[in-house]
Amino acid sequence: MLNYEITSIAGKHKARKRLGRGTGSGRGKTCGRGHKGSGSRAGARSVSLYEGGQMPLFRRLPKRGFSNYNFATRCEIVNISQLDRFEDGAVVGVEQLSNAGLIDSLKSKVKILAKGELTKKLEVTAHKFSKNAEQKIVASGGTANVI
Repeated sequence: MLNYEITSIAGKHKARKRLGRGTGSGRGKTCGRGHKGSGSRAGARSVSLYEGGQMPLFRRLPKRGFSNYNFATRCEIVNISQLDRFEDGAVVGVEQLSNAGLIDSLKSKVKILAKGELTKKLEVTAHKFSKNAEQKIVASGGTANVI
């Protein structure tokens, strides 16, 4: 073995730090954890926003702005192509859409969109219609009623 090959082998695996094995080891007694406090206890973990008891930044800053998220009206979407499963001349409302599994709940609002084609004459009742969806329903001989 040549002289320059020793270092690559010797430094290949770093030995783990053996803690609490007497004062002579340099890591005895408190094992590098310091004295008392939460960091010295078993199972101690740091919370990223904790600032040592100081008032955290997110509480020091003022609250600003307003979110309209809670007040938005959300509709379940049904496409024209999905309505083709009903038989010709059927009355399609929220209850029928729910029974067919096209919407999740009877309480939800429904909007009909124009994706796809409608080949049957249907009487569709929903909360909202897109302009093109309404035109396609009327063009196929059906009616679009808004609740």
